[in-house]
Amino acid sequence: MKPSLIFCLWLMFSSQTSAQIDLSTQAFGAKSQGLGTTKLYHRDAWSLANNVGALDRITESEIGISVDQRFGIQELSTAALSGVFKSQKGSIGIGIARFGGELFNQHRLELGLATTRGILSFGLKAGWFQTHIEGFGTGNAFQFSLGGLAELGPKFFFGTQLTNVNQAKISNYSSQSLPTLLQMGTTYLPSKNLEIHAELEKDLDNPPIFKLGLQYSLEKWVILRTGIHSYPTALNFGLGLQKKNYGLDYGYGQNTSLGKTHHLSLFLKR
Repeated sequence: MKPSLIFCLWLMFSSQTSAQIDLSTQAFGAKSQGLGTTKLYHRDAWSLANNVGALDRITESEIGISVDQRFGIQELSTAALSGVFKSQKGSIGIGIARFGGELFNQHRLELGLATTRGILSFGLKAGWFQTHIEGFGTGNAFQFSLGGLAELGPKFFFGTQLTNVNQAKISNYSSQSLPTLLQMGTTYLPSKNLEIHAELEKDLDNPPIFKLGLQYSLEKWVILRTGIHSYPTALNFGLGLQKKNYGLDYGYGQNTSLGKTHHLSLFLKR
């Protein structure tokens, strides 16, 4: 497949799926994918990418690895590694991700810091973003993002994240910008076994996306998930298996016009 065709393929899918496929803003981790790509509350190794404001809500240091396979097309796959390290003063996270194939690919390297003051956790992250098209060249950009997670009560949380605050472009020689994304949402915990997530996501250049996710724990180590998001409408399912210090998550997405997605994540806690 020629590089220009691969680039056009990426543009076509990214325009239809908004921020869900763009490496700079997509949801990371099979847990998030299984919950309809909701991502503001989840407190795990993927907090750095999903909501840096939740980074300091983890209880112990954690490392995660994730692989995504979208629509049966290798050039639309993602692999990522993320680590969050907890201390008494706050948390620090570092992550790396790769999207695409040999002829067209993107890389992202992020570093984030977060702390908690009272009911509010907030964080800042900086990311280096690279886009490479064989035969066309390579572009580099730096973007900055802010996030927060507030505990409004024992069962209610409110999260928000603003991605690409500085509105960075793909490169100094391109007019195409990386997505600037505003996300906000609430999480309700009616019982120790049930989580309900509702989020709204708005890209400056695309219609808003509404997301809803449900998680239910059958046992301490078996977790079921489902979710839905709009534009385009897609139904997601997920399964989590976890012990005290390690676990596995699987997420499945179905879109009638685009096809199926598969997501697999592993994590290890210290």
